[in-house]
Amino acid sequence: MVAKKDIDEVKEAVSGDVEVVKPVKKKVVKEDKGPQLIDLPGVGPGAVAKLEAAGIYELMGLAVLTPSALSDMAGMSESVARKAIQASRKMMDMGFVSGLEHEEKRKELFNITTGSKNVDNLLGGKGIQTKAITEAFGAFGSGKTQLALSLAVGVQLPLDQGGANGKAVYIDTEGTFRPERVRQFAEGIGANADKVLKNILVARAFNSDHQMLLLDRVAELIKEGEPIRLMIIDSLTAHFRAEFSGRGMLADRQQRLNRYLHNLMRIAEQNNLAVYVTNQVMSDPAQMFGDPTKAIGGNIVGHACTYRMYLRRGKKDSRVCKLIDSPDLPDNETVFMIETDGLRDIDV
Repeated sequence: MVAKKDIDEVKEAVSGDVEVVKPVKKKVVKEDKGPQLIDLPGVGPGAVAKLEAAGIYELMGLAVLTPSALSDMAGMSESVARKAIQASRKMMDMGFVSGLEHEEKRKELFNITTGSKNVDNLLGGKGIQTKAITEAFGAFGSGKTQLALSLAVGVQLPLDQGGANGKAVYIDTEGTFRPERVRQFAEGIGANADKVLKNILVARAFNSDHQMLLLDRVAELIKEGEPIRLMIIDSLTAHFRAEFSGRGMLADRQQRLNRYLHNLMRIAEQNNLAVYVTNQVMSDPAQMFGDPTKAIGGNIVGHACTYRMYLRRGKKDSRVCKLIDSPDLPDNETVFMIETDGLRDIDV
């Protein structure tokens, strides 16, 4: 569970209060976390340690495994593994629910402002959503990274200001994270830049294996109590595209990318956090008319992402954001500007 101390740190970062406050020792109250892995039949401390080493910390991660996979991970027989999986599924109540119950459950979702009301309105009025993957693709200089940095600041805002009172994880695959730019965004909303930067956890991924491994580290951070509400991957496909080049390696690339995206969605669903990914593009030579720009990753990425936005340069240094795929919103587009202190809207 998220420690109240961590949430207080996030609130303090965006409050604009720069006074130094002496830390006060607080009595730690243990919260009821519900059924844990150790509560399952046949799963002892040793098996739990092996499962956690494999990136499985909660019942949901166990419930979706096969007996053979659990047997290999935890070093138990398949019969014991089957019993543990069945027990976890029973505890998770993974059956059907009515549409009304599902609607009620969706009320726990958070929305995170992008920093632009125009873009927020394009996404339903409140920004990007938790338990969903939002993809932004476009050519270099189209504003994908600027939007990512704005979200990393916005997630720290209070709920009534469009934030989620949480921290952001930034997985940087192209070396584009700039602390000085975050400072400008933070100062633009009157926040304490040092504290805002402290609440953004940055990791540089050097290859696709490292990029995939960092997802396990995010799960560990959440288990340790970090109030993470946003995960940013900038960019999603850069390493996969570089390491799996040519048609002969296309199938391997797509399989790994598919597994990575499913792990992303699993973490987002289990921990009620938002995922924002940027994506590179290519030019389709078969496109005779219209815009030949296409996102890398094909249908694998297209099906995995909940919301897809296409960013491009517009007139007078503006940026055009077009929503091209969504389960609940119509296709539409809007315009915004990228300025020194943040994203600014243009009347459309």
